Amino acid sequence: MIVTIDGPAGAGKSSVSRKLAERIGFQFLDTGAMYRAVTYLALQRNLDLRCGDVVGLAQGMEIVFQDAEVRLGGEDVSEAIRTADVTRRVSEIADNPNVREKMVALQRKIAEGGDYVSEGRDQGTVAFPEAVCKIFLTASPEERARRRCLQLSEIGVQADLKEVLAAQNDRDHRDATRLVGPLVKASDAIEVVTDGRSFNEVVDHLVTLVSQKVGR
Repeated sequence: MIVTIDGPAGAGKSSVSRKLAERIGFQFLDTGAMYRAVTYLALQRNLDLRCGDVVGLAQGMEIVFQDAEVRLGGEDVSEAIRTADVTRRVSEIADNPNVREKMVALQRKIAEGGDYVSEGRDQGTVAFPEAVCKIFLTASPEERARRRCLQLSEIGVQADLKEVLAAQNDRDHRDATRLVGPLVKASDAIEVVTDGRSFNEVVDHLVTLVSQKVGR
């Protein structure tokens, strides 16, 4: 059984999805980590991220999600795939239609026969169009930018709210107009706006929505 959570950057999808999976006894499928893992491998091997070799890299990748860890070929790469270098280059991998095709196939294979909360930007529209419950998690641009500034502040980076908002709006436009895997709300997805809600309130609400959908 699959629950999909899609939405724009900064909506809190990853942390909420992980907690939701824990609460309802499902496994968590972090699809963003999969594209980061391909990017990490390509950078490690000094490959041109736009060359055909990255497709074979994606096809042969052995990735396992174990608790909160992301393991690649048995190695814990949870932190390595979150570095600035990977973050800066991952869009080159995610925008490759051939890589994306391999990743969607791998996502389906991982989730086959299991109960998963799958998070990304095209899970309810491309990867799992028949998912039993689809959620589109979002927040106002201003709220998402404010949260991003708080995150940066927590790690000692001071950011200008207007600059963060402008960059975020640019990314929103790019995500929505991508030729491959664009960010689009599925017609049967439930939209959840998180403005004014705490993390726990959002998770509680999603637990209720999923329970109503799956009859648990």
